[in-house]
Amino acid sequence: MGEMTDMGELHFTKGHGTENDFILVADLEGSRDVSADQVRRLTDRRAGIGADGVIRVVPTQAAAEQHVRDQGAQARWFMDYRNADGSVAEMCGNGARVFAAYLRREGLETADDFAIATRSGVKLVRFEGALIAVNLGSWRIVDAAGTLEKGFDAMVKVHGHNPMPGLSLDLGNPHVVVALPDSADLTSLDLTEVPEVNPVSPLGANVEFVRPIGPGHIAIRVHERGVGETRSCGTGAAAAALATRWWAGADAATDVWRVDVPGGTLRVRALPGQEVELAGPAVLVADGVTTLA
Repeated sequence: MGEMTDMGELHFTKGHGTENDFILVADLEGSRDVSADQVRRLTDRRAGIGADGVIRVVPTQAAAEQHVRDQGAQARWFMDYRNADGSVAEMCGNGARVFAAYLRREGLETADDFAIATRSGVKLVRFEGALIAVNLGSWRIVDAAGTLEKGFDAMVKVHGHNPMPGLSLDLGNPHVVVALPDSADLTSLDLTEVPEVNPVSPLGANVEFVRPIGPGHIAIRVHERGVGETRSCGTGAAAAALATRWWAGADAATDVWRVDVPGGTLRVRALPGQEVELAGPAVLVADGVTTLA
């Protein structure tokens, strides 16, 4: 499924990871791309199929970017991810699990462990019972404003609230994490508008709002760059857990976190060497055919 034809027909698969949903399109010859306008029409929840993004399944050697083609010796398949607004994204943690589930179902990969190519480098995936774990690779605290000694380096404003301090992290894509007090009501945040981040990254940012639940346990809501609020964000869950771990300090920090998102539950594990792993379910919901002008 997911194959494009010369007649404008588009065979697709719809999938989700903790309700962060995607349209997968197979371009197994690497001969036909999907335009930004086509992505916007496909992901429209009223006039299209509806999704948070589109994943083009393409041989790594056929990728447009040289730095992706260079990953071909390690990963046969490239997760060409586009946000719902048509913009190109570096990586998507939930999308990587759905992508891996699709590769296995279609027989494009058969092992329990394999690598996939992304714009932020090779990612290793592992099938673990009902879960799929993805090594998201290296991460770092950005300290964009040089104020890290205060525990934050950015200010974030959402409608109806005073500016709140946030911490910028790079997980191959940009994030700003805002810690809310234990008493905060996550559901009261108005995320219908793009949060104002200062200083803002030239690439924009995914913004995570975190409420602590207990040791190694947090709940979050996420406003995704180029999408809006989503039911889940894999790299956002990892960023939120890592920021909370950093705020806790070395003595109180734990390496494994349960992260509750509106669409379910994810597991985040801090790995040696400043790397991080995300684990959660992936569901392929439906296969279908539509047309592209």
